[in-house]
Amino acid sequence: MAHSVYTDWAMPPPPAPARPKTVVEYIAAAPKESRPKLRELRRIIRAAAPGAAEELKWSMPAYLYQRILVLFAAFKNHVSLFPGAAAVRAFRKQLNRYKTSSATIQFPLDRPLPSALVRKITAHRVKESLAKDGPWRK
Repeated sequence: MAHSVYTDWAMPPPPAPARPKTVVEYIAAAPKESRPKLRELRRIIRAAAPGAAEELKWSMPAYLYQRILVLFAAFKNHVSLFPGAAAVRAFRKQLNRYKTSSATIQFPLDRPLPSALVRKITAHRVKESLAKDGPWRK
């Protein structure tokens, strides 16, 4: 039996999955393999940037005072930290084991997350933000 072009065309597409609205939802929707690293990034960033607002920007977890401090995201084989170009330049030597771009650092899923380095980079971003924006209170 031949399919009608009209019948195939009239079928609605499957519903798109709901977009996460919180960081917790983002992590829960991420690939299973990346969730432990995402939870660890969240914990480290929150400790290094006390009082930072946590929200989604460009569909990625973001931490900010008056400006964005860092963002992170899950990908197929890595998680990325987005601390900005100045931070990547400032930590260039410590990042030589990781793939970087001008403003992004990739941490492979099959290697331990460099917790101390992520903490230092986040603290660096906090200092930069406070120096440029002055004291911030929530």
